[in-house]
Amino acid sequence: MSDDTGTQETPAGSTGPRPEPIRFFGTTWVDHGNGYTARRIAVAAGSLAAAAVSCLVLRLAYQGLQIAAIGGFVTLLMVVMFAICSAMAFRHTWDGFTRRHDPDRQASLRGLLAVGFVGSLLAHFFRSLTEAPGEKLHREEYEEARKQYEKRTTRRSGNPKNRRRA
Repeated sequence: MSDDTGTQETPAGSTGPRPEPIRFFGTTWVDHGNGYTARRIAVAAGSLAAAAVSCLVLRLAYQGLQIAAIGGFVTLLMVVMFAICSAMAFRHTWDGFTRRHDPDRQASLRGLLAVGFVGSLLAHFFRSLTEAPGEKLHREEYEEARKQYEKRTTRRSGNPKNRRRA
């Protein structure tokens, strides 16, 4: 049973922190149950397929530039721009799986991430080969919340005056 305070009742009857759901995985990342492996395979296949389709779309755009005969320099600029933006989007997405990004910086990079969408898709593919994308970050935060909760709820035993001093 859960409520809106961010806690849930465990089978023992106590309350504790609730794990944050991950897109496509919900909270199955906590115990790797309820189709976790199948979901990881589906996310890996889906992100790889989306990246392949995206590369085909970029190829069509490249061919459109060749047909328009706008010149080799502009074509080169386009290829370099997509390569650099994809590499930066890959790195930004990959880093986002292990730490939280600043919302203001995230908003300022929105255009770059849109241009480098192939890099983001590839980052999701490679991360889903080992874990759910973002699982490491969510697990660290969840474990820290559980430690803090346990620390707050454990009862002291005995008289504090009788404790040994280090």
